[in-house]
Amino acid sequence: MPPPRARGRPKAFHDKTEQNTVQSLDRAMALLRRLSERPGLTLSELAAETGQAPATVYRVLTTLQKHRMVEMEEAGQLWHVGAGSFRIGSAFLRRTKLAERARGPMQALMRQTGETANLGVECQEEVLFLAQVETHEAIRAFFPPGTLSPMHVSGIGKALLAWYPEDRVSRIIALRGLQGFTPRSLTDRAALAADLAQTRLRGVAIDDQEKAEGMRCIAAPIFNAFGEPVAGLSVSGPAFRIPLSEAGQIGALVRAAANEVTEAIGGTGR
Repeated sequence: MPPPRARGRPKAFHDKTEQNTVQSLDRAMALLRRLSERPGLTLSELAAETGQAPATVYRVLTTLQKHRMVEMEEAGQLWHVGAGSFRIGSAFLRRTKLAERARGPMQALMRQTGETANLGVECQEEVLFLAQVETHEAIRAFFPPGTLSPMHVSGIGKALLAWYPEDRVSRIIALRGLQGFTPRSLTDRAALAADLAQTRLRGVAIDDQEKAEGMRCIAAPIFNAFGEPVAGLSVSGPAFRIPLSEAGQIGALVRAAANEVTEAIGGTGR
């Protein structure tokens, strides 16, 4: 019989006091998070935005650079997230297997619709795009893995919100608000609630140029074994290639692809 594995956390795991955090690591995570939100920042900008001394920021950056977690663009002395961060982040996809199971349905969906297929999940009250299968069209939507988007102006975000419990929706709105990006953005709670009700009725969410003018997206939720929405699948592209008159036909294809992924991960749809 193999020996028992050592525990993965100390006895003081639930103690969240400052003495149980590593300040230098905390600073490094703050810098990485800021670079993921606003790539191409100078040392001075990073120091100002994180409230850290420039000398401290420089030491953290050079340490992260050694491990390829960040990299510096010589022209302009701009710092970016590095390839090492991507490799570590990719381990999340391997753990969930969601992206792996969704790849086939996404490729089929792109071929059927001629538009870019996207996979996303909620991450800290925002949509985190995990994978994309791009169309071959010259004009197309582009959401590289790691891109974040507010939920209320995203097809995938609204597909998740429509099947979330009301208290969870309220918490997300309270934390993130309902920022407007275009004249079509749903910045009113009642308007968003009505849109989510329509989403549940037709089975798909529609982002009708709410994040970017001229771009439209149709999305459907993916459910886990408990019937809970855990991800979303969508197609997105120029509004002139995804007319609202074809939303029902395209939506049926998106819904079928999302259902296929639900089955592949052992989920049960609603």
